[in-house]
Amino acid sequence: MNAAEQVRSVKVASKIAAVVNLFKAEFPDAKADLKPWRNDPDTQEWLDPDSIDIGFHFPGWSPRFQGRSILVQIRFYQDPLEDSYQLIGMETAAFNHQGEAWRLSTIANWQFEGKYLPATDVAERLKGFSRQVFELFRNG
Repeated sequence: MNAAEQVRSVKVASKIAAVVNLFKAEFPDAKADLKPWRNDPDTQEWLDPDSIDIGFHFPGWSPRFQGRSILVQIRFYQDPLEDSYQLIGMETAAFNHQGEAWRLSTIANWQFEGKYLPATDVAERLKGFSRQVFELFRNG
């Protein structure tokens, strides 16, 4: 779900801002998009109400990223007994003019999959960003 729509408290707003800052610390040229999903019936059926989705756009296509835009989906599990959310993982995907270039899932084996993979140093920085997001949400 769009990050902008998930802001229900100051705590959540500050966590989203922290995620944006963590990404921009690694990739300063990126511009954050807190509403990466369009508001139409086709898109809405794919939304996960238990995720925070943030898009990041670069000034142009990057051969190091193999894309121009990156979608970060931070996925949670809502425990109905505890009335709390727990981070279960992240899905990160890059897009170019042909569609999805690659995907990284921290839910599976933390390996990049796709037709066009990012450069090794970019891949390591993206994994580092993911670890920092886990720390951010682990600490309340």
